[in-house]
Amino acid sequence: MITLDAQSKKIGRIASQAASFLMGKDLPTFSRNKTPITKVHIINASKAYLTEKKLQSLIYSRYSGYPGGLKKESGKNLLKRRGASQLFRVAISGMLPKNRLKKNMLKRLTISE
Repeated sequence: MITLDAQSKKIGRIASQAASFLMGKDLPTFSRNKTPITKVHIINASKAYLTEKKLQSLIYSRYSGYPGGLKKESGKNLLKRRGASQLFRVAISGMLPKNRLKKNMLKRLTISE
């Protein structure tokens, strides 16, 4: 298990490290078609370095699949509604490859505030 401390660090830096570990790029047995058994734990997610301007500029969108079902939300609102762990989870999810292994990689990620 790999533990990353997010205290006074930017979200993108921690997310890119976590994504690399979840893909197994640090292992000598790295292969793109297999998920490694590496687990990543991020601590102090709520103490990460975030500026007010950055939270306003972050826009997260999701689509329900229905006409008119596109929902957009600012980073500030997402932080207030779901917490800092969701900001990290969305950032890491965007850095992982978009294939069938992504769901299994995200299962090995734990984030504590």
